[in-house]
Amino acid sequence: MTTTAASAHPTTSTEPAAPLKVAVILGSNRDGRFGPVVAAWFLARAARHPGVETDLIDVAEADLPAAITFSPDAAARLGAVSARLAAADAFVVLTPEYNHSFPAPLKTLIDWHSAEWQAKPVAFVGYGGISGGLRAVEHLRQVFAELHTVTLRDTVSFHNAGALFDDEGRHLDPEPADAAAKTLLDQLVWWGTALRDARKARPYGA
Repeated sequence: MTTTAASAHPTTSTEPAAPLKVAVILGSNRDGRFGPVVAAWFLARAARHPGVETDLIDVAEADLPAAITFSPDAAARLGAVSARLAAADAFVVLTPEYNHSFPAPLKTLIDWHSAEWQAKPVAFVGYGGISGGLRAVEHLRQVFAELHTVTLRDTVSFHNAGALFDDEGRHLDPEPADAAAKTLLDQLVWWGTALRDARKARPYGA
């Protein structure tokens, strides 16, 4: 079989990859919540990472109905969130720990959707008391496995979170947390890009 010069030396695209669209989900709606501090901190780190484009989805603002119903009001509130999840290439879930698990509004957001999650990576930023939200994260891994996602091993975790930040939302010992965030984002970009390319080549049929 004869190989032509063109096939022997295939061309490769020099165009930069499109930014990875990352939906950052703030999972608490409790009054006086600490989540916005963690979200602002994480979004600032993501902004420094090349190739990442973030969209903050706050469960408090989404205000999805707790009951799975298809009333016109529910459809309107759902539609605004669903389109943003569907457009995302990857997710970062910011969760506190309530009673050794994650908040009910976060579960509501997850349960309202299915295809929007599939064949995409999910990373976690946990915060709370002595456990740093890690028990909530481990429960979320089981939930997201059912939705055909890939969950990242490495997390960012804030133990006794309220004591780690000053009144302006600045981390008092930033280097370890910044390093953890970079590792998480590096892994998320790898998985997000790989799975985005795979979905384009062959649509995922769960």
